[in-house]
Amino acid sequence: MEIMQVVALGLMVAVFAVLLRRERPEMALILALGFGVIVFLMVLKKLGAIITVFEDVTRRAQVDELYLTTLLKILGIAYIAEFGAQVCRDSGEGTVANKIELAGKVLIMILALPIFAAILEAIVRLLP
Repeated sequence: MEIMQVVALGLMVAVFAVLLRRERPEMALILALGFGVIVFLMVLKKLGAIITVFEDVTRRAQVDELYLTTLLKILGIAYIAEFGAQVCRDSGEGTVANKIELAGKVLIMILALPIFAAILEAIVRLLP
């Protein structure tokens, strides 16, 4: 039922942010940023459980841990870039948000290159 807590807190923050935005827009931004941090801390334990499951599956499938590490880095970049871009959009800086997203996509592609190379090598080995 954690989602009910997140939604309830989110609705309260949204109402306060709307009220604050007229008089003190910087405080509304700080409130929204604080909400994002609180939600992240609330789901942090769940992320640990997910990572544990991924590690277990990786070991049982006898897959190189490099792939799991890369996948987790990619997921981290995606979430952090999205969070940063949303904060920038909330503050009215859409252009900065777009640049954050672009940087995240480029970093993800760089991290994914070794995986793409391994897949292509496997395909080439299978061809006659």
